[in-house]
Amino acid sequence: MADWRGDRVRAAIEGRNPTVLAELNAAYAVIGDVQFLPGYCLALAKRPGADRLSDLARPERVKFLADIDLVATAVEKVCSELDPAYRRVNVEILGNTDAFLHAHIWPRYEWEPKELGARPVWLYSPDHWTDPVHRLGAAHDLLRSKLAAEVVGLRDSVEFRLDV
Repeated sequence: MADWRGDRVRAAIEGRNPTVLAELNAAYAVIGDVQFLPGYCLALAKRPGADRLSDLARPERVKFLADIDLVATAVEKVCSELDPAYRRVNVEILGNTDAFLHAHIWPRYEWEPKELGARPVWLYSPDHWTDPVHRLGAAHDLLRSKLAAEVVGLRDSVEFRLDV
């Protein structure tokens, strides 16, 4: 069987993507493979083959954007509780490298290097993306469980329902 990273969306649909925190209306909430900014998550559009927002019909697009908001809200709540140096959350839909619709939800912290803290995450050196010390693993179990619980709690709350 192929590595789940080859098709993250299909792997999520089939229950093979180990980064999935929860299934939402139009997205899967997932924790990032790298955690050099603890709490980094993504929203993966549930529709295989969707490459950009315009690939979704407007009702589905609105649901996807609402799911991004939900994941960002969960990241903000959990990260601000776990780290007093939490500063804000950044949300990005880029699609320059991976040909599947997804949004990055980046927590940002006061402890980040001054030259990077106010700049895009993509300016961090390549070793931040590949260093095993930043790889998602057992050290992130508490963070992961708190994020999953918060995402599910928000998903199931009246506040985040689109049909009310």
